[in-house]
Amino acid sequence: MRLRTTGIVLLCLGLFCAVSPTGRPTLAAGPAAAETLTVYNPMGAPPPVTLRPQAPRLDTLKGKTLYFVNTGFIGGDRLMAVMSDWFKANYPDTRIVYKESGAGVSALSPALWDEITREGDAAIVGLGH
Repeated sequence: MRLRTTGIVLLCLGLFCAVSPTGRPTLAAGPAAAETLTVYNPMGAPPPVTLRPQAPRLDTLKGKTLYFVNTGFIGGDRLMAVMSDWFKANYPDTRIVYKESGAGVSALSPALWDEITREGDAAIVGLGH
């Protein structure tokens, strides 16, 4: 207990009586001791985001083709398999197509996007978090 109290006291003294590595106090003594400090943001400025509306909702899934695309996120294959099985059991008139990418959503091939656009009515893409 005594060691803990001593440690807390030393930490508090360190916070209130800080000394820089040069031996000078870190708090300025007055306006004459003020220095100019320039700070740059290493994050930069992100590019502007162009918002696009979501696709319109389908009235029904009956007779439609639904694509499930696994992008390779850990456990995504199991999730997509369970979801596609559920849709097959609950929507038997819906055609379910399961595709594996394995390289993330940005690496999906243009051929797969064209196939989904051409033959699919909707798609569920596993993006991960």
